[in-house]
Amino acid sequence: MAAEPAQKKAKTTRTFLFSSESVNEGHPDKLCDQVSDAVLDACLREDPKSKVACETCTKDNMVMVAGEITTQAKLDYDKIVRAAVLQIGYDSYVDDLSSVDSKGLCDKTCEVLVRINKQSPDIAGGVHVGKDEMDVGAGDQGIMFGYASDETSDCMPLTHSMATRLGKTLTDVRKSGECWWLRPDGKTQVTIEYLQHADGSVEPKKIHTVVISTQHAEPLKAVRSKECAGYKGAEMTAPSMEAMNKDIEEKVIRRTLQNITLKNGQPALSLYGSHTHLHINPSGKFIIGGPQGDAGLTGRKIIIDTYGGWGAHGGGAFSGKDPTKVDRSAAYICRQMAKSVVTSGLSARCLVQLSYAIGVAKPLSLFVETYGTEKHGLDVDDITNILKIEFDCRPGAIAVSLALREPKYQETAAYCHFGREPYTKEGRKYFEWENAMDLKKYQTMKSDQVSASLKGSNYLAKWVD
Repeated sequence: MAAEPAQKKAKTTRTFLFSSESVNEGHPDKLCDQVSDAVLDACLREDPKSKVACETCTKDNMVMVAGEITTQAKLDYDKIVRAAVLQIGYDSYVDDLSSVDSKGLCDKTCEVLVRINKQSPDIAGGVHVGKDEMDVGAGDQGIMFGYASDETSDCMPLTHSMATRLGKTLTDVRKSGECWWLRPDGKTQVTIEYLQHADGSVEPKKIHTVVISTQHAEPLKAVRSKECAGYKGAEMTAPSMEAMNKDIEEKVIRRTLQNITLKNGQPALSLYGSHTHLHINPSGKFIIGGPQGDAGLTGRKIIIDTYGGWGAHGGGAFSGKDPTKVDRSAAYICRQMAKSVVTSGLSARCLVQLSYAIGVAKPLSLFVETYGTEKHGLDVDDITNILKIEFDCRPGAIAVSLALREPKYQETAAYCHFGREPYTKEGRKYFEWENAMDLKKYQTMKSDQVSASLKGSNYLAKWVD
């Protein structure tokens, strides 16, 4: 008997486990991302047309920034680095791995190294010099992806949304003093059991495993006045490891899950219970951390910055890059396109890919995958054409539509660039790519109507045919 066609085989249900991980803002790699974006923000604050490619590395009590920057801004790299380090919470370093007092880095005593020159004139001439904003070319070749799924209210995969938010809650309870004995470094990981329906959509059924490894003060010995700079209240001693783990389960895990909404309107806490395996600091104590426990580099957490392993990734990192770097700006517009498709009810899941050539403004290709979840009689080709009608993915157009020349990037550099609540502060639009475009009018169109709309649009000014 001949094998069934692959398309027919896909129209079945199955149960599977999927895992995603994340890291706190104090993880050495994430610290580097935040420093790189702090430098970018400093450039854009004075010169919105700055060309920035800033990398950061850290080890022990040293932070180095390196790269290529062309800007009219006057930068004090030493001040920028130390401010970012302090904001994260690194204020003590002892050059002794047996020390229980060292957090792994100190904003006051760390060595700051700077290795930065200007952008290559070859790149500048090919990308932006003498070109109108809409004709600015991509800063490099590359492929970028965006993903969305209807499993949560913010269209993020639950595994990644949960892992990311667990890390954010760890930081929140540390900085508020509720769990003052926590330190900046930490990692999270979540495994969820999913049901894939016959239509290709996925539904989280239960939280299978939660892993949290978090840096902390010495149990039963560390005192709050010494651990927390500036604390003037009643003296406290750090709890036992057992008590720490209990607090983390109650104040971090349960609290986080209560604040994540599933597509059925229920909190993610409804999927958590006695069936969930917990591993909180499974290796035992985690006192030495930060750059003292592990070196850090910008751009080494690209899956954490995106979709936790769902969809796909082109390999390009985000932090420290201005909007002409399509590794960042095109990934943002890909997310907006994918989320717009899902929130408009055109499909339950959506993956979007763009590709670029250095110095060329128009994307070379657009690819859409809906995993068989497309609705209303539309097919993937129709959805691709809809995106060509509604979106302009030239780098200059992306920078305008998503307001990317504003100094607001350090906020994106920890706890994922996607699935965040868009807001406006001091006139700046943060996470504008999370504002999905309303495409519901296409629900009632037939394929030939979509094709006619495409031909009647100015899509050839924006896209390669």
